[in-house]
Amino acid sequence: MTEPCPDGVCVTCSDVAVPVRVLRLLEDGLAVVETESGPEEVSVALVDARAGDIVLVHAKEAIAVRPYGGETHEHGQ
Repeated sequence: MTEPCPDGVCVTCSDVAVPVRVLRLLEDGLAVVETESGPEEVSVALVDARAGDIVLVHAKEAIAVRPYGGETHEHGQ
């Protein structure tokens, strides 16, 4: 990694999941999501996400979908 992490926190090394909105689904279990830094491509292979969903992302991998009520659920629950 050549650039320092924003705010001095590395989401890959720390235990942080970031909520982001799914803009569109791509092939091969990938999606484009809206982050504070702009659109990014992440994996949604572990969750059942759709465009418009809020997902929690850790290390470019969506690990949970946040339903519209605010609680989160993991894949299969």
